Amino acid sequence: MSVEKNQDIELNIEAVTNLGSGVGHYDGMAVFVSGGVPGDTLLVHIIKAKKTYAVGKIQRILTPSKDRIESDCPLFPACGGCALRTLSYEKELAEKKQQVEDAFSHLGGVDMPAEEILFDETMRYRNKAQYPVSVENGEVKIGFYAPHSHRVLDCDDCLLQPAEFKAIIDIFRAYIIENKVSVYDAVTGTGLVRHIYLRKAFATGEIMVCVVINGNTLPQSEVLIENLLKAVSSIKTVLFNINKAKTNVILGKETQVLYGDGFIEDVLCGVRVRLSALSFYQVNRAMAEKLYLKAAEFAGLTGEEILLDLYCGTGTIGLSMAKYAKRVIGVEILPEAIQDAKKNAEQNGIENAEFYCGDAKFALKRLEEEKLSPNVVLLDPPRKGCDAAVLETVAEMAPQKIVYISCDPATQARDTKRLWELGYKLQRLCPADLFPRTAHVENVALFLKA
Repeated sequence: MSVEKNQDIELNIEAVTNLGSGVGHYDGMAVFVSGGVPGDTLLVHIIKAKKTYAVGKIQRILTPSKDRIESDCPLFPACGGCALRTLSYEKELAEKKQQVEDAFSHLGGVDMPAEEILFDETMRYRNKAQYPVSVENGEVKIGFYAPHSHRVLDCDDCLLQPAEFKAIIDIFRAYIIENKVSVYDAVTGTGLVRHIYLRKAFATGEIMVCVVINGNTLPQSEVLIENLLKAVSSIKTVLFNINKAKTNVILGKETQVLYGDGFIEDVLCGVRVRLSALSFYQVNRAMAEKLYLKAAEFAGLTGEEILLDLYCGTGTIGLSMAKYAKRVIGVEILPEAIQDAKKNAEQNGIENAEFYCGDAKFALKRLEEEKLSPNVVLLDPPRKGCDAAVLETVAEMAPQKIVYISCDPATQARDTKRLWELGYKLQRLCPADLFPRTAHVENVALFLKA
């Protein structure tokens, strides 16, 4: 018996997928249901039926799971950001740990129990927000895109963002209305204000306000700055970023300072970090510290090692380990990130860390020229994981240890199989919940040369 579109079925939810949907089986077919909680018995209406799976939506909760809770967010589920808002946090952590173990078993060919998942606060942990701005039926909306659309949902206060961000958004809404400032239209490519981009440094309390515009100037900026500073005294700098391209990319390449120095400063694992509008920085500072400390534990540095930090970004991970290493070499393909990394090393007085713009092959060549071999290689690639060529190059360097941080355990598990073929065996796994209430989970893994 197959599942058909528009059919209503009774379904028991068994688990949560890596995209945050509940999943159950009906006559052997997987059925995915947004908002389903493991342990639920649901009446589900099928909205999509394929040969190997189906997608449904909840018609009625017949028997709620013991792990189901009431959402405390007025925008749930319309926003789509917090896919797990109705799941108890204890169960969320258990599901995420299981997802990591399943990924390594099914995709990496390794059955290894993960260590206890790292976690921290679930509320107001994000230090960055990017709010799209639109006008709908004459009303200014500032908030988040509805799932799979460019329709902006007005957001009064997101429970993942710092409380100060609400006051800043209120000031911008009033500024746009009172000064008749035009708002960007993605269809026509006209209008000025595109996004409001905010950052907060949790260790210092400093806040950056950046407005992304489709133009060269911001009208009545003096009034805007005055009102912002009255509302939130911890604002350290106000900028505007110029993005005239008809694109989904939020930030353009040019940023101009309206107030302050153009940057804020935070402290991560004892390292003072300067953040510009374009700097990469972990969104959850408290959890980033726990993740980096776990990575340092896996690295097991004694002060005699050369640590090679590939995908080093602005250098935060390598710099946090510099006091335990003989030498840190950071390599990153983005020149802006390397500039930030060098500044971060300089302002922290870290003299045993150096940073270069290049790829893995560049790092290998540089080390060969100096007749050096890294003892530990640190990998923190983007979601797609490491290219096969990068892993081959790392293996050529023959480090004793590889510490691999990933924002997608599936691609990390795939790379585990590649590393095994290159002579590196998985030793430890530790998941980390950097994005509570969302479907995402990070993981750090330790590999030893076989």
